[in-house]
Amino acid sequence: MTRVFGDPIEVATAADGRPRGFVWRGREYTVRRVLEHWVTTRDWWHERDLADTEPGEREYWRVEASPGRETGVYELRHDAVAGVWTLARMWD
Repeated sequence: MTRVFGDPIEVATAADGRPRGFVWRGREYTVRRVLEHWVTTRDWWHERDLADTEPGEREYWRVEASPGRETGVYELRHDAVAGVWTLARMWD
């Protein structure tokens, strides 16, 4: 089952930009492996506050991660213009 969140997260990245871990709701998660990675253009026409800026990109990382023994699949989104990371989805 997929759950959609949109919660802000803190992400630690490797030198190449891959997420190594993240903190969500006060819990630390270790990224075990990257399953998918893709980039999309931001829908600037839907975001009035950003209409005068570069449209920018959103980078998505689907990862296997765990806060301990239990491993789950998480979709992390990085908004390049805002510099913000978000937990977009979780599969259980």
